[in-house]
Amino acid sequence: MQHGETERSNGIGAAGAALPLYSREDILRKTRELAGQISFSEEVRTFQQAERQIQGHERIQTLISTIKKKQKEIVAFEAMKNVKMASMIEEELRQLQEELDGIPIVADYQQGQVEINDLLQMVISAIHDTVSEKITVEKGADSPPSSCG
Repeated sequence: MQHGETERSNGIGAAGAALPLYSREDILRKTRELAGQISFSEEVRTFQQAERQIQGHERIQTLISTIKKKQKEIVAFEAMKNVKMASMIEEELRQLQEELDGIPIVADYQQGQVEINDLLQMVISAIHDTVSEKITVEKGADSPPSSCG
C-alpha cells in the first residue's frame, strides 16, 4: 500500500484473507498515476511530435484554415437553400481534404490518434474485465436468494 492510501477490510477473499477496501480518492490517485504513465508513453510522444510538425507546417495550416472556412460556407449555403453553391463548395472541400490527407505527416498524426485511442481502449477493457472477473469470483456462481424468510 502506498502513502496516503486507506485500506479497510471489506469481507473475506477466496483464500480466507481480508480484502482491502479503497476509497474513491485512492482510486482517483491511482488513475492520475496511470494517466501520467500514459502521457509519457511512446504512442503519446509520437503523436506530440507529429502535432508539433503540423503546427509548424505552413501549407497544412493554410489547408486547415481553408477547410474550416469552406465548411462554414457550406452550412450557410445550405441554410439559404442554395444547393448548387453548397455542392460546388463541397467539391472544393473534398479536394482540399484530399490534399491534406496526402501529406505524410498528417497521416502520421492521424495514426497517432488511432494508437492513443487504442491504448486508452485497452486500459478501459482491462479495468472492465478485471472488475467483472473479481465481482464474479467473489460473489460466486450462486444466484441470490429469492427471499430472506
